[in-house]
Amino acid sequence: MAKTKAVSTSSTVSERYSHALITKSQELRASMSAQNAAQVVARPDHPSDEGDLSQRSHDEWIFLNRNKLEVRLLRDVEDALRRIESEQYGVCQECGEPISRKRLEALPWAKYCVSCQDLVTARKQVGEFRPNEED
Repeated sequence: MAKTKAVSTSSTVSERYSHALITKSQELRASMSAQNAAQVVARPDHPSDEGDLSQRSHDEWIFLNRNKLEVRLLRDVEDALRRIESEQYGVCQECGEPISRKRLEALPWAKYCVSCQDLVTARKQVGEFRPNEED
């Protein structure tokens, strides 16, 4: 992977992306709060019937899977903030080329340009991804 310097961005643009990423980080942390977890598990210990037990299991499964996805996204958001600090933000981690502003506007935590994201996704689908591609 080629290493190139991040796209030259004005301080205002970097601040805008930083603000968007910090806001997203806060939203994710709030969503994963202990209070939300307590709401899922703070149900009657003895369900009244099998339907209640099934619903409880289903709700817990959804919560755990959603939480897993949010943890991954939070990791990507925090990584993007570190890339801003290290002046590597906006550079594709696969090919080293700039990530388009349009993509960064849509996904400020994007690690790859659109072309490389397609390649990474295809490799994941066939089980050929490297450990740093576990998103």
